[in-house]
Amino acid sequence: MDILIRDLRPEDVSAVLAIEKASFTTPWSEILFMNEIFKPRSLPKAAIIKDKIVGYICSNYLLDEAHILNVTVHPDFRKQGIALQLVHHMIDLLRTEGCLTIFLEVRISHEAALRMYQKAGFRIISARKAYYTLPTEDAVIMSLQTARYPQ
Repeated sequence: MDILIRDLRPEDVSAVLAIEKASFTTPWSEILFMNEIFKPRSLPKAAIIKDKIVGYICSNYLLDEAHILNVTVHPDFRKQGIALQLVHHMIDLLRTEGCLTIFLEVRISHEAALRMYQKAGFRIISARKAYYTLPTEDAVIMSLQTARYPQ
């Protein structure tokens, strides 16, 4: 399966919103995605298969730290390694930008995401109480030291 990872564009937002709404109880809004597209030091990317957006990732960076904000794959395309490809792609981009540490949060109950991030090299460092809503749930904070990530 050929996957193209490219910059997320304004004309992609409606497709991304459909995936977001199918995936989360508190989905991001159009404004949030547009902010990521136009914000300096933001790296929003789309995963494309046969001209169709099947997933996306958004990350911000400042100096030598980065934060992965959102990684989502369309329900019909899950469990095919697309999210992991997006994460690896983002790690490489962030390393190129000089980032030494990458952080993210994930729902404590989202076992598939936790396994995927651990497979990518992230480690659990802490938790945030009641970070998520609908339902209220703790977040696991994970980090990756890019110097330890294989090139």
